[in-house]
Amino acid sequence: MATRATIRFATREEGVSFDKHPEKWHAQFYNHWDGYPEGLGIEIAESFTKYRKVEGWEVEALDIVHGDVEYIYYIWQCHGKSEPWISIFYTHEDTCIFVGTPDMLLKRYAPEQIETEEFLQT
Repeated sequence: MATRATIRFATREEGVSFDKHPEKWHAQFYNHWDGYPEGLGIEIAESFTKYRKVEGWEVEALDIVHGDVEYIYYIWQCHGKSEPWISIFYTHEDTCIFVGTPDMLLKRYAPEQIETEEFLQT
C-alpha cells in the first residue's frame, strides 16, 4: 500500500510559524511511495546533509490538492540563511508532527544511523 505525500517549498518569512501551513509556496511535488517520515523525511534530510539525490517526485501545479495524501512536507528556505527547516504534517489529524533542521529530523527518525556514523568517526 502506498503512503502518499506532498512536498512544498516555502520561503522563510518573519512572523510565519513553521508549525502552521503557509498561505503560499513556490514549488510543489507529489510522492506516491514511502511518504512517512522514516522514509521520505529521511530522504529529504539526507538531500541536504549528504547531497543525496531524491527520486520519484512528480512536479505539480501549485494549486493541486490531493485528498489521499497522508503527509505534507514544507521545506523552508531563505536567501542568506544556509540551513533549511522542515515541517511535517500528518493530514488525517491536520497535525504538525515535526519542525526542525535536516539534522534534527535524522536524529528523531533515524537515530541508529546517526549513532553508527558518530561511532565510525571516532
